[in-house]
Amino acid sequence: MGEEIERSTARVRFPGISPRAYEHPVDRGALAVLRAVPGIGPVLQAVAGAFTERGERLGHLASSVRVGPKQYPALDRLRLETAATLDVDPVPELFVRRDPVPHAMTIGIDKPFIVLTTGLVELLDQDGLRFTIGHEMGHVLSGHALYRTILQRLMQVQYGMGWMPVGYWAIRAVIAALGEWYRKTELTCDRAGLLCVQDPAAGLRVHVAMAGGMDLSEVDTAEFLNQAREYEQVEDVRDSVLKLIRTWPLTHPLAVVRAAELQRWAASEEYRTILTGDYARREDDRPTTSFTEDLRAAARSYKESAAQSEDPLMKIFNELGDVVVGTADKVRSKFGGNKAEQSN
Repeated sequence: MGEEIERSTARVRFPGISPRAYEHPVDRGALAVLRAVPGIGPVLQAVAGAFTERGERLGHLASSVRVGPKQYPALDRLRLETAATLDVDPVPELFVRRDPVPHAMTIGIDKPFIVLTTGLVELLDQDGLRFTIGHEMGHVLSGHALYRTILQRLMQVQYGMGWMPVGYWAIRAVIAALGEWYRKTELTCDRAGLLCVQDPAAGLRVHVAMAGGMDLSEVDTAEFLNQAREYEQVEDVRDSVLKLIRTWPLTHPLAVVRAAELQRWAASEEYRTILTGDYARREDDRPTTSFTEDLRAAARSYKESAAQSEDPLMKIFNELGDVVVGTADKVRSKFGGNKAEQSN
């Protein structure tokens, strides 16, 4: 590796781990559906071709602080440690940008890098930052930065297309598909963050802080998770519709929802098995993944969530789960899906 990584003796490392070891099934399914959207290929290629990653990095080099042994050395140690934990090589650069709003993001296509805001660095403790940087390393390992970067560029492009309704709505459709997928990637990368910090309480503290917890001694985490249960168990379909309207424009899932999702995974056998060293490895990944297999895994995940929820709209989605899989298969077939892949 290009940089010497400080090895942690207190935490387990996962050499060669594949993101499929911990990937949320809805993340995979949403990406499979995204790729089946008619016309999305040419749009993504055009935007990717117009993106100048070098200019993006130069912009942060000129206006942010690049983390290293002499600049934010504690953050640099966390950067190297989390990269080592997930076996990410080369290690992405990390920048700290002046912004009071707590936020972290991964940018770039060929050589992604991570950006933290000063508001986030000031808000979180060391384990919170370890969880957050590990979360961003998860985006790098999964290749999410490609689609996230394209989503950002498309959102900028749409503001200049208001005078051209046909083009505008085509871009909006792609943005909507990308946005729905990207919200699901956050669930995957929260799991990557947990694998880096290996303390579910630390991940929960981050979610509490991002929701509004300034003094964690003033927030009861059990009561915070009760908020998630109350949110999930609405009994009026009107509330379900309001939840959809509230979530649609967001780039991230709601904080209490993320917290509950991660704590459920932290209590799962899947998480404990990974900690023992039994996990999928990149060397065993197939070059292509069955579209139908990913869709069925996502449908199972939706149905399991629906079974645990009192939300009436979720119960409707539960009934439609198998229909969604069949319809998505038909869409992919109609719009030129890979025949060999469909036969898997």
